[in-house]
Amino acid sequence: MASVTSARNPLIQDVRQAVRKGTLTESGCCVAEGPHLLAEARRGNCTIEAVLAAEGIAVDPPPGVRVITLPETLFRGISATENSQGIVSLVKTRAWRFDDIFPETPLALILDGVQDPGNAGVMLRTAEAFGASGAIFLKGSVNPFNPKAVRASAGSLFRLPFLTAEEAAVLAEIRTRNLPVYAALPRASRSVSECDFRGPAVFVIGSEGRGVRPSIALASNAVRIPTMGVESLNAATAAAILLYEARRQRTDGRTP
Repeated sequence: MASVTSARNPLIQDVRQAVRKGTLTESGCCVAEGPHLLAEARRGNCTIEAVLAAEGIAVDPPPGVRVITLPETLFRGISATENSQGIVSLVKTRAWRFDDIFPETPLALILDGVQDPGNAGVMLRTAEAFGASGAIFLKGSVNPFNPKAVRASAGSLFRLPFLTAEEAAVLAEIRTRNLPVYAALPRASRSVSECDFRGPAVFVIGSEGRGVRPSIALASNAVRIPTMGVESLNAATAAAILLYEARRQRTDGRTP
């Protein structure tokens, strides 16, 4: 077990910058805060490069993983939460490919400009919960390694296939694989209850402000989620309803 006491330490500066920018560290590690995310990273068979712990905090790291202790004041400088549990793990996540997200019968989620990291993390969690094959963050969406997104995913980030890609590359993959795409649009004429999601399905959820971009909408089947009193739903809620309905149809073997 090593210790660091200086805020100028290169590792501490790297972690602090990753937390501030909402990105990976320079060495390509995801900053995962708290003992739960450490356990989830182990469950996801991710490589854990190091564990940083505030002095006095008990840590049970995987064999061979270095533990670095920090004074409480220094640890607070790298923490992204107000009430930290005193543990930060540096996790190497798997590099996924389109083949992982689009298997033979995919159920995939595309985040089109979703900016709120909490929404993005919940969408990853929901995607895993309902058996999705993966998720794609279109360029312009929040970074999936934003600390708040990592926390909101509650560990799904370490297991669910996901990647960030340009719109053109994603649409090319979809066309090559001849996959049906469904864009959630509040004014669509067809309701989600009228759709058959038992085969391959790719759902697009637009940004909280502008919705699905026109170029994606034109390449998609527009579907709406019927609501009363409100025009649209929170992005994570809309994703959950679509994924649940697809899961229900695939489990029951029937449409509504």
